[in-house]
Amino acid sequence: MEELIKAIVFPLIDDHEHVQIEKQEIPGQVTYILTVNKPDMGKIIGRHGQVAEAIRTVISATGHAKRVKTRFLVRE
Repeated sequence: MEELIKAIVFPLIDDHEHVQIEKQEIPGQVTYILTVNKPDMGKIIGRHGQVAEAIRTVISATGHAKRVKTRFLVRE
């Protein structure tokens, strides 16, 4: 799943060196936390949150196919 997130996010941002993806697991749920530099934050969130919502949809659908509830968060 981390590779999928990288494949979606890397073309959108400029600073690839400071991208981190943290995975937190609790029973029945996996949360992926994407950390990027502040200048790239707007590119990930998008206008009115549309890009972030699209990423969440893809991650959720992929998790659903694997029968795992997934969440996607973005922080700087």
